[in-house]
Amino acid sequence: MIAHFLRLEWKQYFRAPYWQKSIGIKIFMGFFALYFIAMFLGMGFGLFPVLKKAYPDQDPFTIVNQALFYWISADLAVRFFLQKLPVMTVKPFLTLPVKRSKIVNFVLTKSIFSFFNFLPLFFAIPFSIVLIGKGYDPTQVWTWFGFIFLVTHVINMLNFFLENLMAKSELSILPIVGILGLLSGLNHYQVIPLSDLTASGITAILETPVYLLIVIGMLVVLYISNYRSLKNKLYVDSAVQVKIKEAKTSDLSWTRRFGDIAPFMQLDLRLIMRNKRTKSTLFILVIGLLYGLFFYPQPVYRDMEFFYSFIGIFSTGSFLINFGQFIPAWDSGYYKMLMSQNFEYKRYLESKFVLMSMSVVLLFVFGIPYVYFGWKILLVHFAAMIYNIGVNTHVIMYGGSFNRKKINLDQKAAFNYQGTGAVQWLIGIPLMVIPMGLFAALNYFINFEVAVTVLIALGLLGIVFHTKIMKTITKKYIKSKYKMIGAFDQDN
Repeated sequence: MIAHFLRLEWKQYFRAPYWQKSIGIKIFMGFFALYFIAMFLGMGFGLFPVLKKAYPDQDPFTIVNQALFYWISADLAVRFFLQKLPVMTVKPFLTLPVKRSKIVNFVLTKSIFSFFNFLPLFFAIPFSIVLIGKGYDPTQVWTWFGFIFLVTHVINMLNFFLENLMAKSELSILPIVGILGLLSGLNHYQVIPLSDLTASGITAILETPVYLLIVIGMLVVLYISNYRSLKNKLYVDSAVQVKIKEAKTSDLSWTRRFGDIAPFMQLDLRLIMRNKRTKSTLFILVIGLLYGLFFYPQPVYRDMEFFYSFIGIFSTGSFLINFGQFIPAWDSGYYKMLMSQNFEYKRYLESKFVLMSMSVVLLFVFGIPYVYFGWKILLVHFAAMIYNIGVNTHVIMYGGSFNRKKINLDQKAAFNYQGTGAVQWLIGIPLMVIPMGLFAALNYFINFEVAVTVLIALGLLGIVFHTKIMKTITKKYIKSKYKMIGAFDQDN
């Protein structure tokens, strides 16, 4: 039966209509995977001598064990946002004499072959070989390798459990991010030395390998929990049952002050709050606001003035970039109906512009505390705000006129390239690379003040000539309207 499932999965994969459409993305992801494999291999062979040179008085093996707390946290977070859980089309099997237990076991076993489970091995295997070559006890080294292998699969099953829990209870992803952030903060400020506790636990396992049974027990418990959860869902009634939810309305009366574009703003805000794919833009907005905290607390980045522009553009424009790059594909499901209405197209586009501009201003205001790291940082963020409003909003809206991919709003955004085309890959050049390169060049060859002034001046020019620019963009959308309608109808 397992072999039969595998054959069906193989046929489904290569016969799916998206296979030919997304082959370019698959090639890109292949190179992306090779890059990480090479990086992990390099770390596996080179980390020991690097740590020995940097910390001559400490044991590199102990340092790695202390860092495993951060690896476990990061691995869980990355899997949660990027790993696609294994699925299969089960509805046809529910009316056939196929045991539900076999279907569930196949789905769970399939998760073992995830790329995320293999990636740590490209570090653990060469690092274990280096440790043995340096004279460490082979029994302890291979016990450590077994621990890494088991913990990787524990994280995989834990991610599976959290995904099912969130799907069942409709919890937000923010509590999970908050918990991981809180634990990291407690460890960083030594309130609870979780790194030391992790290293002590690993040392105990190395000295008494029988403690690996505890990790194995965790893996078994999570597997059984996921097994029961999935098996309870595999019923014909649950597969065809229509879930009825009460529509929640929000008070959007404040949008009326924007005049005739208010109905379109309300439509966008409701779309963002009610769909899985668009809700991710709200999370990215939070990430953008806190993005500077990944860099500014470290003195090495505070000395890199040219890097301020990149952080400023992304921090104040995170919503602009993630929401704007899919205009008008967000409305692709009802775009034909929308275009049959009697309204001025410019109003439709102006509502997008106002929404993105508001997000840029709000992100800058909430990011004012970055002045703690230096007034230059706040000044660049202000310049980035003006540049985003005056230049990047127009750039991304013009790029949207080339969108021809329909978006399924019910799908998750993490690692989901449905609806992604060449436009989304190329738009990053004018959005990020050009302003960063311009700022860096002016800052290097002239001075910091001139670099900031030029960014502000370009943004102000875009604001001053906004009306004329929008007329050009509107004409491009109207010219492409019927091509978009046809593409959105065909791209299912």
